[in-house]
Amino acid sequence: MSIRPVKRVIKSKPTMEGAGVHLRRAFGFGNTKETDPFLLLDDFRNDVPEDYLAGFPWHPHRGIETITYVLAGTVEHGDSMGNRGAIAAGDVQWMTAGSGIIHQEMPKGDPTGRMHGFQLWANLPASLKMTAPRYQEVKSLDIPEIKDDDGTHVRVVCGSFWGKKGPVDGIAADPIYLDVSVAPGKRKSLPVETTRHAFAYVFGGAGKFCNSSGPLAVPTEAVKWLDTTPPVEADNRSLILFDRGDEVTVQAGDDGIRFLLVSGKPLEEPVAWYGPIVMNMQEQLRKAFEELQEGKFLKQG
Repeated sequence: MSIRPVKRVIKSKPTMEGAGVHLRRAFGFGNTKETDPFLLLDDFRNDVPEDYLAGFPWHPHRGIETITYVLAGTVEHGDSMGNRGAIAAGDVQWMTAGSGIIHQEMPKGDPTGRMHGFQLWANLPASLKMTAPRYQEVKSLDIPEIKDDDGTHVRVVCGSFWGKKGPVDGIAADPIYLDVSVAPGKRKSLPVETTRHAFAYVFGGAGKFCNSSGPLAVPTEAVKWLDTTPPVEADNRSLILFDRGDEVTVQAGDDGIRFLLVSGKPLEEPVAWYGPIVMNMQEQLRKAFEELQEGKFLKQG
């Protein structure tokens, strides 16, 4: 087995979206090559209702899939296909925008005012950009959970892992989306298929992600220092981008560590992106916004 080296560790950055929602962006609206097929990851954990209640009023999407995973509070959803609902702690909403959808997402928070969750955008390949929109809502009880003997706990939101299969299906990027908790002081290796791009996003505790397949020996001579690759420390709100390999190894800190581990097969296609619409060519992007202005954006009727 070869451990995936750490390319870099990035702290998520404060930003504002929707009608004034304060959140943190781990990646997005930049070069997508290293995260392909994923475009954006937002961490919308917030304990101040005034900073999120304005929500994300009606807005369009085309050419992508949005994955919303809630940890605390609720998010009410409505869309142009007539879907209405709310997702609460542990639930997942997976929306395939395809040829076009107009929707709104309104966070409500829990009784103590907490609104915690994540939104991930996955790109659609050119062949499916104009596919029919689809909406999947998955309740917490339907998400498989695995507990290993050493206390490692994994929720399988999407994809297959350790013999369990997540409930979300038919996703173009074939992602594996895991919520992983490793007990204090424990070291854990998790398989990730070599051909996939992979990242981790820490949202609880801290730990060290191993950065080499060789033993992490203490160097005895100065010259040997260059041959060692020390582990990389990561704490709350840290994004870890991994290079190629077939497993990720983490050493949990004194309080344990909890993180999302997400991987997907890169599409390796051109990206033309503006706001909520992601196509392959600038001309397709222009056409999408023209259709929005002319009232011809929605294709499914």
